Amino acid sequence: MKIAFSKEQILEKLRFENSWWQTSEIGTHYSSMKKREYFKLLFPLITDRKVKRAVVLMGPRRVGKTVMLFQAMQELINNGVPAKNICYFSVETPIYNGIGLEELLNHFIEATENKSTNNLYVFFDEIQYLKDWEVHLKTLVDSYHSVKFIVSGSAAAALKLKSTESGAGRFTDFILPPLTFHEYLSLKGIEDLMKENAVYHEIDGRKVVTIRSFETNSITDLNNHFIDYINYGGYPEVSLSTDIQAEPGRYIKNDIIDKVLMKDLPILYGIEDVQELNSLFTYIAYNTGSEMSLDKISQSSSVSKQTIQKYISYLEAAFLIKVVHRIDYNAKKFKRANFFKIYLTNPSLRCALFSPIKEDDAFAGHLVETAIFSQWNHSESPLYYARWDKGEIDIVDLFGAEAPGWVVEIKWSNKCAENPKELDNVLSFCQKNSVNEISVTTYDVTKKENIQGLEITYVPSSIYCYTVGKNLVDGKAPGVFY
Repeated sequence: MKIAFSKEQILEKLRFENSWWQTSEIGTHYSSMKKREYFKLLFPLITDRKVKRAVVLMGPRRVGKTVMLFQAMQELINNGVPAKNICYFSVETPIYNGIGLEELLNHFIEATENKSTNNLYVFFDEIQYLKDWEVHLKTLVDSYHSVKFIVSGSAAAALKLKSTESGAGRFTDFILPPLTFHEYLSLKGIEDLMKENAVYHEIDGRKVVTIRSFETNSITDLNNHFIDYINYGGYPEVSLSTDIQAEPGRYIKNDIIDKVLMKDLPILYGIEDVQELNSLFTYIAYNTGSEMSLDKISQSSSVSKQTIQKYISYLEAAFLIKVVHRIDYNAKKFKRANFFKIYLTNPSLRCALFSPIKEDDAFAGHLVETAIFSQWNHSESPLYYARWDKGEIDIVDLFGAEAPGWVVEIKWSNKCAENPKELDNVLSFCQKNSVNEISVTTYDVTKKENIQGLEITYVPSSIYCYTVGKNLVDGKAPGVFY
């Protein structure tokens, strides 16, 4: 039964939610929190009025989207935007139930007694709770040219699908991923473990890219923090709370995984057998970084291949997993993708479902690989893995259209650095496909050597993980997010 709230009740709720109209401060709860590195990429999109577009902030649950919205509002006020020109709505609030976006906008204008809509900023949080939100938002963008609309939501799959279908040319999507390793260190105030030691340029065929390399003053400490990151590091609250870390399954599984699997995806895609979907995700999480096939998954689960394929698409749309496709010895894609790898977008998801790992656990290598791949998921680079009868390479960048640009072999040990014969398959692939750049991750060895005319860079996995995440965020131009 729907409760009919009066206009005055709605306006009173608005004034309560937007206390900065009186104080010009968002409150210490949000202002005291350290900004994520992605804030510097999002904020220019919010202030850009050259193009009539709404900003759609999406991503997994609990990665800091609402915090980032409040920090953006404070930054607007600090930059001279009148506090009463900024309005925040939490769309899931019961009092707003069933009210359209334009009606909410009109309530904002009435509550603040704004004489015009010039230079207004309107934030709609948890937008997925409004039916047909994308239609409402597109209408607002077309009708109110002087108002900047920013929306966010945790039902990432729903937002992405509807934004793509209905918001072409009207919405700018911004995906906020789980914490990168370098953000994790920064958030915990221990980034002084790292030191930038070089800047050099590489030509990737399209532009000159500045790449920075890093070193650490204590690889032992860094590796310890890297294992903590793998276990607990994807979410800001988990990273900073020892209480939550004592029971990661209770927080991450109940508050994040279960809500996506049992609420977001079933509502969006009409999934009836939630238990079947949950079982598939559990299987994928346990085997993250392993090669899989529809046939193998179907045989082990007794679920049809067609259904599994749909579920995998749903899980990828929800930013829980990333599917990586296979190429052959000649760096060619397969016409039929019978085999593929699936990585969790955040390794701590596995630890929450099962148990935290130690650095010498048998499965640690797979989670190290998952952590490194999760950094690269923030890139537009088309990444694959190569596998053939005599070997495998973990990451291959298909440079341009088909030719590989660089390769990475991920190890959580020093065996390749100590015995180069371990790299024979990698060297063979690189010579065959004219690849000159080879990175091999290690446990704690850093060095370079030339083998058979190929330059090989050995770098600890923890340093490589930090470097990739930091360079990808810092390398993006403010206001441009790919």
